[in-house]
Amino acid sequence: MRVHHLNCISSCPLGGWLIDGSVESAAQRVQLANHCLLVESTSGLVLVDTGLGLQNVSNPESRLSGFFLRLLQPEFREELTAYRQIQALGFDPKDVRHIVLTQLGFDHVGGLDDFPHARVHLLQAERDYAFRQETWLDRQRYRPQQWRTRDNWHVYNASGGENWFGFNCVRELDGISDEIFLIPLSGHTFGHAGVAVCGEEKWIFLAGDAYFFHRELNFDHPYCTPGLAFYQRMMEKDRASRLWNQMRLRRLKRFYSAQIEIFCSHDVLEFERLAGRSIAAPPERVVSLQEARREEWPPSPL
Repeated sequence: MRVHHLNCISSCPLGGWLIDGSVESAAQRVQLANHCLLVESTSGLVLVDTGLGLQNVSNPESRLSGFFLRLLQPEFREELTAYRQIQALGFDPKDVRHIVLTQLGFDHVGGLDDFPHARVHLLQAERDYAFRQETWLDRQRYRPQQWRTRDNWHVYNASGGENWFGFNCVRELDGISDEIFLIPLSGHTFGHAGVAVCGEEKWIFLAGDAYFFHRELNFDHPYCTPGLAFYQRMMEKDRASRLWNQMRLRRLKRFYSAQIEIFCSHDVLEFERLAGRSIAAPPERVVSLQEARREEWPPSPL
C-alpha cells in the first residue's frame, strides 16, 4: 500500500527552545506537526487521523476551546486541511472510505465532518471516555461539535486481540481488507492507539501522542524538551501506562527498525524526513497506484 504523509495544520505554541530544542528564545512561537496519513488501499482511500478540518479553518471559535486556541495558536491554512491536500494529490475526497483514529482529541479529528460518508474506526475506550466529558480538561480536548459523523463510528475492544511485534492489536477493521491495525497505547488517553500500516517497503507506525519528541525513543538516553514534557504530563490520563508504552516503543525501534518506521503525531523532524518536504508545504500531485496500473495496460508490444 502506498502511504502519503500529510501535515494537517500545524500548532504554533509559545516556548521556543523549551518546545523544539533549537529556537533560542523561549518567547518565540514554534511549529508542531499534525501528522496524518493517506493510504491507497484496496478498500479505497484510508485516512489515519484527520487533523484540523475545513470548518476549523472557517469558524475555529465554534469548534475548538478558547483555552487551546490561545495555547496552541493553530496555523489555519485551508490548503493544509486533509480535504484540500487529498485534492492536491489528485484524488477525490469522496473516495476516502475509512478513517482510522489514534484518539478523539480535537486536533486529531477536526476534519471528520469533511468526510461524512467515511467509516470511522477507533477503540471503544476512547469513545466511552470522550462521551463522559468528566473533567474540565476533557471538555477542552474532546469537542462534540466535531462529532457529527458519530453514526459512522465503529469501535473495537482493546483487549483480547492478536499479536503485532509483541503488541496487542486489532487486526480486522470492519470493511478494511488490507493490513491496517489499531495498536492500543493507553496513557495519553485511556483509549489512545497507534495505527500500523503495511507499507510498500516496511511497516509504517503512527504512534499518535504516545510520545512527542523524536529523542524520546533513544533507547539508552531518552530525552524530551521541558515544554513538551510538561504538556504530556498535563494531558496524560494514566502516567504509568504512558511511560510503560514509551519504553515498549523504544524497544520496538531498537530491535525492529529495519522492519518498522515509528513516528509520532507532532514531531516536525520526523514529519519532514518521512514526507520529504517542509511542514508548511502541501503535497504535489502524484500518480496513484490505480492510475499506474491503468497506464500499464495494455502492455507495450515487443
